[in-house]
Parts: sequence; C-alpha cells; structure tokens
Amino acid sequence: QVQLVESGGGLVQPGGSLGLSCSASGSLLDIYTMGWYRQAPGKQRELVATVTVSHITVYAESVKGRFTISRHNAANTVYLQMNNLKPEDTAVYYCNAATTYELHYWGQGTQVTVST
Repeated sequence: QVQLVESGGGLVQPGGSLGLSCSASGSLLDIYTMGWYRQAPGKQRELVATVTVSHITVYAESVKGRFTISRHNAANTVYLQMNNLKPEDTAVYYCNAATTYELHYWGQGTQVTVST
C-alpha cells in the first residue's frame, strides 16, 4: 500500500501563484510515476502533470508554461508550482502515484480556488 499526503492549495487571485506538495509513504519500490490530476465541479478528473522517477515530465496543454512539476526521489515527494493561475484552474487537485504495471494510488485531494 502507498499513502499520499498533500499540502498546499487555497484561495488565490487570478494571476497569482500557489504551490502543492505531496509526500508518499509505504511500499514505494514499484512507484514509477507521480503526478497531479484535478477535478472541477461537474467535470471529469483530468491529468495536470506527471513526472517519472527519471524526471521525464508530461503536462496538460492547458497548463504548459504556467505549471512546473518536480520530484525529489530521496524524499518521496512531488511538487507542483502553479503560476499565472486562471479561474479555470479552480478544482480539487489530487496527488497520484502509479506503478510500472499501472496500479494507481490517490491522495485525498486539496482545493485550489482562483477567484477575485
């Protein structure tokens, strides 16, 4: 089993910045990819960004150039720096960890609200 604990999030004005972090614990030997997904009200959960153990990153088109994902393997932690936030970034953000055989683990989610 893998446990994921998220921190960060909150309320920010459009154009502002926020950072999220997620710490993993438990059986981490097979974890290959860590990342962030988000789910807005009435919408399906969608990928935001992922990073592999070798630091290969994937971003959703909507966040490219604004969000940066990074990973500290020794600390089993993944970070998401979000800049130039827009109202459409408002969602619950979920940390994700996945094994090479596509077993996924999820955090409890943290709310990000971009509003005036």
